[in-house]
Amino acid sequence: MSKNKIHPAAYISPAPVVIVGANVKGKPNFNVIGWAVGLEHRPPLLSISSNQIHHNNVGIRENLTFSINIPSEDMVEITDYCGIKSGRRTDKGSLFDVFYGELKTAPMIKEAPINMECKVLHTIDTTKISSAQHGHDIFIGEVVQAYCDEKYLTSGVPDASKVKPMSMNATERNKFFYYSIGKQLGRVFNIGLDYK
Repeated sequence: MSKNKIHPAAYISPAPVVIVGANVKGKPNFNVIGWAVGLEHRPPLLSISSNQIHHNNVGIRENLTFSINIPSEDMVEITDYCGIKSGRRTDKGSLFDVFYGELKTAPMIKEAPINMECKVLHTIDTTKISSAQHGHDIFIGEVVQAYCDEKYLTSGVPDASKVKPMSMNATERNKFFYYSIGKQLGRVFNIGLDYK
């Protein structure tokens, strides 16, 4: 087997597709992000990396809160539209049935199967650590409360086979595509117990 040199990139994909919510100047706004990752279980911490040109960043910095909304694959068209349009020119809060939880400033989407409201614990400006022309803000947030419709739960936990979340993956250079989640392969930290 030979290894080919390929264009250097962050090949950590497929990446989950999430819709991030923030109040910007008192109005709900949403943005699609493919750079979201879990960081810790207790307390539940996650991070999002959002380009500094995004309108949402203004609201996240202002309120120190944001939401993560997990869309199902049947929401692919409106999710993509939400990622195409800027909140500076489009009222993306009107696209969804919006609700608020305990934080009061992290708008969430009722149509999305899973919602998490987060308070910002730390922000990293990537322009301070990279040579990128347009940097990202990495917001590390603690999940204060999570919500899920009953029909997406199995034994009280969100079930990916019911939620049908999406991922995005670059199958061509600088061209990203949405994918549905595939079949279950085996239980984590269990399927390899008999490997020899």
